[in-house]
Amino acid sequence: MGSSHGDADLREAQRALLLDAAAVMRRRHARGGDGSTSPNAAEALANVLEGVARSEPALHEIDRDEAIALAHRLVDDDHPELSRMWPA
Repeated sequence: MGSSHGDADLREAQRALLLDAAAVMRRRHARGGDGSTSPNAAEALANVLEGVARSEPALHEIDRDEAIALAHRLVDDDHPELSRMWPA
């Protein structure tokens, strides 16, 4: 196993995490949300997380490491609003 296989595995794990976080964001607001962001902002953030997961060229300016950190916070419900990416 070379490092390229390990890199591919890591990329796939990150992609899955970002997609899971987008789903969590949508579920939180489908249940009425937590009041910290609007439904439109929640949907926009979910779309960004999905776009980063798919490596969409239009989102290359997004800090992937920050998106992954936010995804961890969303999935763990660990104060995602503290992320720089959280909608104002």
